[in-house]
Amino acid sequence: MIFRGQALAVSPCFKWARNQGLAHVIDYCAAGLGPHGQAVKPNKIRKAGAWQTIRRSSLGIALFIGGLASNLAAQQAAGLVASDQGLPDAPGMGEPVESGSLQPSTQPFSSAISGSVLDPNGDVIAGARVALSGTVQRVALSGSNGEFVFSDLPPGTYKLTVTSEGMGTLVSAEIPLLASDMRTITKIVLPVAATSTEVRVVGDPEELAEEQVHIAVEQRVLGILPNFYSVYDWNAPPLGPRQKFTLAYRATTDPVSFVGAGVYAGVEQEFNIFPGYHQGLKGYTRRFSAEYTDDATGRFIGSAVLPSVLHQDPRYFYRGSGRFTVRAAYAIGAAFFCRGDNGHWQPNYSHLLGSFSSGALSNLYYPAANRGFKLTIINGLLETFGNAGNNLLREFFYRGLTSHVPSYENGKP
Repeated sequence: MIFRGQALAVSPCFKWARNQGLAHVIDYCAAGLGPHGQAVKPNKIRKAGAWQTIRRSSLGIALFIGGLASNLAAQQAAGLVASDQGLPDAPGMGEPVESGSLQPSTQPFSSAISGSVLDPNGDVIAGARVALSGTVQRVALSGSNGEFVFSDLPPGTYKLTVTSEGMGTLVSAEIPLLASDMRTITKIVLPVAATSTEVRVVGDPEELAEEQVHIAVEQRVLGILPNFYSVYDWNAPPLGPRQKFTLAYRATTDPVSFVGAGVYAGVEQEFNIFPGYHQGLKGYTRRFSAEYTDDATGRFIGSAVLPSVLHQDPRYFYRGSGRFTVRAAYAIGAAFFCRGDNGHWQPNYSHLLGSFSSGALSNLYYPAANRGFKLTIINGLLETFGNAGNNLLREFFYRGLTSHVPSYENGKP
C-alpha cells in the first residue's frame, strides 16, 4: 500500500517506468537519481532499494525454477534416447536399408575358357589334366575328344597348365578374360616327354680296350696321316697297359712317322742346325736318327710307360662343343691335364715327364757341343708345345678329315 505523499514523491519514477522498464528504473533509482538525473531523497532511495531487493529475489526464484525445468527436460530426453537404444527398431524406424544389400547376388558369371589337347601328331589326348590358375583355380580332364571347358568364370587373368601321362608339360601364356568372354584356346599341343637313356657297357675290360685300339688305328687324316691318339667317343672306356704299349708301337712304326722324321732332318740339314753332325749323307742320317729317336722315346715314355704306371689315359678326348675360346683353351690345356683311367681329370704327369725325359736322353746322341741341361729343356718344351699345337688341330680340323669315325661319336654331349 502506498500513501499519497509517497506516491507523489516517486510518481516521476513510475511515469518514467512506463517508457524505460521496471528493472531499469529500480536500478536507476537505487543509485539515488531521478528520472532526469536529479538527486532523490533518502527515503526514496530506501524504497528503491526495497524494489531492487524484490527484483533480485524474483529473478533468483525465476532462475531456480527455470533451471529445475531445464534439468527435468534434459533427463526426460536422455531417458527417451536410452529407451530407443535398448529396444529393437520398430517398422519404419532407423536408417533405410537397400533391399539389394540384404542378400548376396546369385547371378552367375558368363565367361568361359575352352580348348582341345593334342599330341605332336595332331591326335586328341583324352584324360589330360588341365589346371586353371588365376582369379580362380580349377582342374578339369579332357574328354574323349580331347576337349575341356571352364565356365562361369569371373573376369581376370588366367593360365593353363596341361599335363598327361607319357607327355611333357605345357604352360600357356596369360589369358585376359573380360565379362561375357568366350575364349577358345587353339594349338594346345603337348610335347613328348624328354627321356634320358643311360647305356652301361658290360663286358670284359680287356676286350673293350682291344676294341678301342682297333678303332684308333683305323683313324687317318685324309686317309694318310695317323690320328691314333684322338678319341671321339667322350665316354670311351680306358685302355689297359697292353693296349697303351700296342698303340705306342703302332704309332712309332707307322710309315708316316719315318717320313716325318725325314722331313725334319732335311730342314735341319738345310739350315745346318746342329753343325756337329756336319753335312752330306752322313750328317743327314745322324739328324734323321736323332729326330726319329726323339719321337720314339717320347712316345713310349709319355704314352705307354708312364701312363701304365700312373694309370692315365694318353689319348686326346675330342670336345667338339662350346664356344671357340672354350674349345681352344681345352685343347691347349690337354697338354697339361689328362683323363685318368678312373675317368677323373688330373695333371698330365705322363706326357710332361715323358717329354723332358726324352730331352734328357737326347744328350746321349746329339753332338757334344749341343749337349747339356739346355738341350734337355729345349727338347722338353718343344715336345710339350708341339703336343698343344697338335691338340688344336685335333679339336678344330681333324674330325671332319678323319676316316672311320662313326657319325654318332661327336665328342662331349
